[in-house]
Amino acid sequence: MKKSFSIRTVCLLISGILLVVVFNSCKTTQHTVDYKDLSYLYNPTKNPINPRYNVINKTDESSELSVRFSTSDLFFSEANPQGVATANVLITVKLYSISQGKALADTAVLDLSIVKETGKQEYIYNLPLKVEKGVEYLAEVKILDRLRLLVAQDFVQFNTLSYNNRFNFRGQGHFDKNELFSSVLRIDEYVNLLYSRGHIDSLYISFYKPFREVPDPPSMLLPEKTLDYDPLQVVALPYSDSLPMMFPKEGIYLCSIDRNIKDGFTFLNLGSTYPKVTTPERMIEPLIYLTSQDELTELKSAAKPKAALDEFWIKCGGNVDKARELIRIFYTRVLYSNYYFTSYKEGWRSERGMIYIIYGPPDKVYKTSDGESWGYKKPVIKSKWGGRYTVSDSYLFFNFKKRENVFSDNDFYLSRSETLVTFWDKAIASWRKGIVFRLDNPKGM
Repeated sequence: MKKSFSIRTVCLLISGILLVVVFNSCKTTQHTVDYKDLSYLYNPTKNPINPRYNVINKTDESSELSVRFSTSDLFFSEANPQGVATANVLITVKLYSISQGKALADTAVLDLSIVKETGKQEYIYNLPLKVEKGVEYLAEVKILDRLRLLVAQDFVQFNTLSYNNRFNFRGQGHFDKNELFSSVLRIDEYVNLLYSRGHIDSLYISFYKPFREVPDPPSMLLPEKTLDYDPLQVVALPYSDSLPMMFPKEGIYLCSIDRNIKDGFTFLNLGSTYPKVTTPERMIEPLIYLTSQDELTELKSAAKPKAALDEFWIKCGGNVDKARELIRIFYTRVLYSNYYFTSYKEGWRSERGMIYIIYGPPDKVYKTSDGESWGYKKPVIKSKWGGRYTVSDSYLFFNFKKRENVFSDNDFYLSRSETLVTFWDKAIASWRKGIVFRLDNPKGM
């Protein structure tokens, strides 16, 4: 009896294995993991860890990388011997010299056990880096959340080419002395600016009017509109690292150590609601990507801007509920464009912001030291051979090149000569019909 049971068991196992083999031979070929894809950096649903970074050159031989976590970035657990809410994070940094063919210049490691403090909104940590004078650098930062087993990766560029540029300054709050990780200030915010490379007598602040231009559609072979006007005013102040400064007027403020040097640290005032777009007047502006110039002018000149805005979206959606959903998606993308792509202007006004708003978060992102490439998935292509079939993924790519800019290190432009087919008209028509455009699902939301 036992022998027959054993034989039956073996037969069943063999049959099961054969079924699995046959079943797998008819299945779609599995996709390999793309470890170079960094699309999670621009997709908040894929990336729970969103640190901010600063770099300051302290001496000719040393720089300091600061990493800021908000409380929401960290996962705190009391499952430890102490029973205290603690996050466990490992930060590793590889520093590459771009000037020397991306040679490895230094490494740094910081293993953290972060105890949660009641009421604390941010946690800041500093990593020293060995540098040389006159070099461009790329810091590859990897952050491992040990408790969630999540890894976030990012790239931070800086240089030691000059004593005048932004990497020789550090902004901080005037009252609480907290390090600033954004150049965008609130209208009533007082700040200090610290210069790390010795004593200076004066600080020169050049004020530029806000940049209001928006890029042309990607299908047009035109250069991006850039800031090409002179400052409206230059003010000299006696320098002190405790000098309280406040910038109540919307615009761009370039802080330099010499009146004749157009380089330094930039503060931005982008309005009282930034990064959100909440007033009807502000909400109308990004519609330039969906409307003609005449339509936009009519919306802006309407006696009741909110009513005109509502009417536009209801006309697109066909009903109030659909209009609300379109509004939610469109202006959420505007918000994240401001968060990710702000340079010397609001992120939604940039070419990356334009693509992000209309096409959504990219499915693929590849970064290099001089740019990044975004891929949007096209409809799946299937091919069959006998009992097997394979699936080939195809992507529409937008290539962005990094531009040297005295106001920001986050300025990129679209390489339009490489973007021959954009489906732009199709995308805009889809939005105007109340359908959020996707290349691989053009009829769905």
